[in-house]
Amino acid sequence: MNELPPPKDLNDSGALIVGGTAGIGLATARRLAAVGVPRIVIAGRNEKRGEYAAALVAQSGAKVTFVRGNAIDPDSARAMAREAESILGGIDILVCSTAAEVRPELFADIPMEDIARIYTHLALPSMHMASEVLPMMRQRRHGVIINVASDAAKIATPGESVIGAAKAGIVMFTRTIAIEAKRDGVRANVLTPSLVLETASTERITRDGFSAKLFAKAAQQAQLGVPVADDIAALAVFLCSPAAARLTGQAISVNGGISAA
Repeated sequence: MNELPPPKDLNDSGALIVGGTAGIGLATARRLAAVGVPRIVIAGRNEKRGEYAAALVAQSGAKVTFVRGNAIDPDSARAMAREAESILGGIDILVCSTAAEVRPELFADIPMEDIARIYTHLALPSMHMASEVLPMMRQRRHGVIINVASDAAKIATPGESVIGAAKAGIVMFTRTIAIEAKRDGVRANVLTPSLVLETASTERITRDGFSAKLFAKAAQQAQLGVPVADDIAALAVFLCSPAAARLTGQAISVNGGISAA
């Protein structure tokens, strides 16, 4: 077996953050810039929000570029990855933290016509991005992929039948590419938060209705405190770093004690 090159230092890396215009993605981009990652591409659907996020991250001294696209669409995902590859001079870190406009609902209340939309909008972005980025990383024989799913992948929760299936798909996908790509020096891990304060997703599901009652009870279990986006970002940065050089194929929860999944 050929010897792998040493893990790349963060201060010599280029990072693509898909879904980096808000929430966990933006917090991760800001933390990566703060620890010295010099080149960052933020990708998302909203140009105005993306340009604002890029300017915010650039305050830490990194060279930050916004690329507009939608990772649900294969052609758009491919274009984003190729543009980022060119801008960065090689994607060393891929973080996929996209969100979808869905709320927990009992399966009996979900129209059949909505099932495919919910599932694909949640599950496909990380797969589409890895499809284009992973071969580049394997060729260079290094790289880090971090996908963001949720604890719904691990714990059966009323209202999260389709959401949980999609998130479990992300987890198993990430674990499998970790095993497939380890011989080429590529690591892949997945973060599985539950409630995350100050994010649009949590605001949407806790506003009213069935999901508000569901997650109000969940928050009571977070005796260590309900996490904020920066808590998840801190773990993401560790996983990107050489300190985590032997950590791959793991699904890690940061949830303040809501569960021990």
